[in-house]
Amino acid sequence: MAIPHPASIFGRHEFVVRRLHSLLGLMPLGGYLAFHLATNAAVIDGPETYQRRADQIHVLGPTTILVLEWSVIFLPILFHGLVGLTIVSRGKRNLLDYPYRENFRYTLERLTGVIAFLFIFWHVFHMHGWLRMDWWVEGVARPLGGARFDPEHAPATAAAALGASWVVVAIYLVGTLAVVYHFSNGLWTAGITWGLWTSTNAQRWANVPCLITGIALAGIGVGAIVSMLGVTVPP
Repeated sequence: MAIPHPASIFGRHEFVVRRLHSLLGLMPLGGYLAFHLATNAAVIDGPETYQRRADQIHVLGPTTILVLEWSVIFLPILFHGLVGLTIVSRGKRNLLDYPYRENFRYTLERLTGVIAFLFIFWHVFHMHGWLRMDWWVEGVARPLGGARFDPEHAPATAAAALGASWVVVAIYLVGTLAVVYHFSNGLWTAGITWGLWTSTNAQRWANVPCLITGIALAGIGVGAIVSMLGVTVPP
């Protein structure tokens, strides 16, 4: 029996796949993005505050955290990211022919989506090593430079991982801003997808809350990175 081409499967379920792709980008991923950046920004009030935030999360226990991570974060990210990459691969880049603002935003939305997906993939490995099994963490992840975060010593290990080199800092800055832009501009396009703002006037006014959201999240994300670099790492 012939195996259908993935693009043809995507085409037959175009409406459902695109709506689910948009919905997951809003919730839970958008909600988790705001929560994750706000948690990291606790370091602005000092390492002790950041450690308390980490303790509040990890007191749930490893099994509960594992279930929540895969059901609310990892699987939605994989679906949203892989569908997004499919959309990007099938899209036509015509910015030079049509250098309009909306087309520029559309192109930047797709570009930041690719950057965000690759950054998140690397970030999860860098801090957590992808998998939590001891044999994987000790035998694979850490020898390759991953699994650098220890929730029991959250400020010191996060600061050490982030401040390893200026290249790592640059990756986190670019990756964070890419994720924030992709989400905040995605709010605007999601509003069109779900029929919240369809007229030209409504779409113009919808730019305001989306812009405010993007600026706020970018400020929180960059502030957390800068403050984390100021944490003293024990020798």
